[in-house]
Amino acid sequence: MRDDELPGLDPVRLRAWLDTRHPSLAGGPLQARLLVGGLSNLTFRLDDGEHRWVLRRPPLGHVLSTAHDMHREHRIIAALKDTGVPVPETLLAADDPDGEAGVGAPFYLMEFVEGETLNSPADNAGRDPRWIADLAPALVEVLAALHALDPLPLGLGDFGRPAGFLERQVRRWGRQLDQSRSRPLGELDELAARVAAIVPDSAGVSIVHGDFRLDNTLMATVQGRPRVAAVLDWEMSTLGDPLTDLGLLGVYWSLHRIPEAARSPLASAIDPAAGYPPFESLVDDYARLRGIPAPDVSWYVGFASYKLAVILEGIHYRHTQGLTVGAGFDTVGALVPALARFGLDALTQR
Repeated sequence: MRDDELPGLDPVRLRAWLDTRHPSLAGGPLQARLLVGGLSNLTFRLDDGEHRWVLRRPPLGHVLSTAHDMHREHRIIAALKDTGVPVPETLLAADDPDGEAGVGAPFYLMEFVEGETLNSPADNAGRDPRWIADLAPALVEVLAALHALDPLPLGLGDFGRPAGFLERQVRRWGRQLDQSRSRPLGELDELAARVAAIVPDSAGVSIVHGDFRLDNTLMATVQGRPRVAAVLDWEMSTLGDPLTDLGLLGVYWSLHRIPEAARSPLASAIDPAAGYPPFESLVDDYARLRGIPAPDVSWYVGFASYKLAVILEGIHYRHTQGLTVGAGFDTVGALVPALARFGLDALTQR
């Protein structure tokens, strides 16, 4: 695929738009490629011979209401710049309804950060198991630091509505599912009903990432140990219950237990045989860093399974409409009922 055939981005028009609107970013012709790994927003790496950037834009079609808000994602990353939570530096955000910038949708541009993304078991090959074991504390340290931030001094006091957050989240994802319905999903409907019936009292209020997982980070090695170089994909961030982040991390940490996940684009690098510790140790580390008792996250894992299944059903729907970019989307549909079963199992542990 040539650069000028990239779906969702015309590098020639983007170069001309940058030269006119943002001359400080001037350089040579843009080379662009779609980065692998995104199941939702499209992410492109750009190179003009002098600079390297990353551009994020929404998917090509079937964009659900409240989803894929590029300006919101740009806002949170910019606010976190000097907090100790590692994020890329943002450069600009823009709307492009008429396609003048070669995007045809809202987008933002950020710096390219050096690092590795661990997406699949193959990414563990040749690594020291001790390095892999240290990934978990590195991730949890960043998550705990995020949840400890006061949003008000960061200009994020209005970034969400914490009151009634959990109940509203359950309703929101029910609406999102209704907008993507194209087939019977009995197990997912059962999970939705059970999650809604036993919503717990909120564990508190913090900035939440909304999709915190290993493959939404860039990892570096510093003095032989792993370090999070950047946390990416902030499109679902808000103010709310911090344990929703921990519950979702628990689902992703357990994907190796779901056979359908290994055959999908959601295949995870997390494999106990490679040295990854059990999720329970992440919960203990998180509690220690936050100075709280180890929480019962079974409802949060069940809810996260529901949320992720709804997201994947939307992706499955886009795939049936021919609106996905990349390989492997034909396997996403089978993962939805499998995640529903996983979530139902988590709720039985309450």
